[in-house]
Amino acid sequence: MDSILVTGNGPLNGQIPIAGAKNACLTLMPATLLSEEPLTLTNAPRLSDIKTMTALLQSLGAEVSSLQDGQVIAMSSHDLTSQTADYEIVRKMRASNLVLGPLLARFGEAVVSLPGGCAIGARPMDLHVEGLEALGAEIELEDGYLHAKAPGGLKGAVHEMRFASVGATENIVMAATLAKGTTVLKNAAREPEIVDLVECLRKMGAQISGEGTSTIEIQGVDRLHGATHQVVTDRIELGTYMLAPAICGGEVELLGGRMSLVESFAEKLDAAGVDVVQTKDGLKVARKNGRVRSVDVVTEPFPGFPTDLQAQMMALMCTAEGTSVLEERIFENRFMHAPELVRMGANIEVHGGTATVTGVESLKGAPVMATDLRASVSLILAGMAAEGETTVSRVYHLDRGYEHVVRKLEGVGAKIERIKGQ
Repeated sequence: MDSILVTGNGPLNGQIPIAGAKNACLTLMPATLLSEEPLTLTNAPRLSDIKTMTALLQSLGAEVSSLQDGQVIAMSSHDLTSQTADYEIVRKMRASNLVLGPLLARFGEAVVSLPGGCAIGARPMDLHVEGLEALGAEIELEDGYLHAKAPGGLKGAVHEMRFASVGATENIVMAATLAKGTTVLKNAAREPEIVDLVECLRKMGAQISGEGTSTIEIQGVDRLHGATHQVVTDRIELGTYMLAPAICGGEVELLGGRMSLVESFAEKLDAAGVDVVQTKDGLKVARKNGRVRSVDVVTEPFPGFPTDLQAQMMALMCTAEGTSVLEERIFENRFMHAPELVRMGANIEVHGGTATVTGVESLKGAPVMATDLRASVSLILAGMAAEGETTVSRVYHLDRGYEHVVRKLEGVGAKIERIKGQ
């Protein structure tokens, strides 16, 4: 099993190109199931999760081709052979559940395994089920599979979600595009990935308004057609690499970055003593003077502080001046990186959904183990600022969400290498 070796090497300088968004691309790919005509995505990230979604769509009979070194994905669902998403594929990645709404809308039936994908809490499907049932679906759970039917087709409805779930919003919006009548989805998630999905669906002929707000209205149409769509910039990769010069010092420009994608995160960096400036090509980030200051963080749905940047922010707070409190309100079990950071000399106390971090002068390199996707990159960031060598094992998590991480960090002066497993 591969590992990553990181050695503290001082300030970083240069540019890092930011890829297309993993979470957006994984949502856009199932949209091909809504139409017989081709859907082509550009600016696609080259990640193992994208390969998993490709395998899932192909198992349903869709044609999926990776072009231009993986940055273009060409898909066609004109001749699907199955409406069953099998456990052996779905268990690898939670986003697999996003085939449920499109299959149900187009074919009136779908059988989808309950998903897996990571170890950061239960992340149940109840909000997806409630929304689709509001559109007239009949859904039963049998032997770990959701069996969904809509014998008379889906019908528009007014539905208010109990929680602004991103995945449930995406599934319900896709399903509603082919429902009869108008659907009004209240307490909808507002993430940029949802805005990106709606822009793509609109290119396919969907009639949708209100994306980016808490109320989305969808007027169902009889059919959708093909389209070409560019995947939005990955705001989580962007935020992650914004932290590299914040932790190590120096100045790094993140190419393709937009302030609108990371405003709440940038505000926290500013409060900690890190400059973030919009340039014509992206975002330029530099630590102002000396140690960063501690700041408190509460994870919230967009436009609040992203849960997917909490682990990385904790790494920054480990060497900040003062004490910070990080409260996780989105997922349980999302502080599993804390004990690994403690192995490196961090002072962290975890009580339920709250972590208290008292900054230390410096971290020490140590062997550590990644527990999930974002935890893996937080340990790399910590290793870049630590004295000596840090070996991060179980980095297969990393491959799910970051393309060419070693190359990108090496390019700005980090001392980092991937060690091939036996």
